[in-house]
Amino acid sequence: MFVDWSIRHMSKTPRPTDAELAILRVLWQLGPSTVRQVHDVLMRDRPTAYTTALKLLQIMTEKGLVRRDESDRTHVYQSRLTEEQTQRQLIRDLMDRAFGGSSSKLVMQALASKRASTDELTEIRRMLERGKERASEGGDEIASEVRDDRD
Repeated sequence: MFVDWSIRHMSKTPRPTDAELAILRVLWQLGPSTVRQVHDVLMRDRPTAYTTALKLLQIMTEKGLVRRDESDRTHVYQSRLTEEQTQRQLIRDLMDRAFGGSSSKLVMQALASKRASTDELTEIRRMLERGKERASEGGDEIASEVRDDRD
């Protein structure tokens, strides 16, 4: 049984720190994992104490970033939000704070700061075309998808 303290304590998931994002990346990659499993992956990139990984996962549980399954002796942690939901949350926050809520300014700066690959540009064009088609049909599903993922 996963314990989800966030339902009782938080209405919105807080923005994860860089260290918390590193742990979330591990959980998205592996799925539900023990502290030992998370620690082993974190150690590949940089030395991290087991107790640091444990403490961060405990804090992340309190913040509502992860859920903890306490049904076995060894607790298992799972990300509360998907990678895509977290990325959208971070982008919304950045867009609001740095770009005054303007998605076009954010996209223009993102494309200006790092050259997009041909495949990425093709995907961007596809998304824009789908957005145009939906807008002309009277439904803006891209915008509703973003709103649906909000916490």
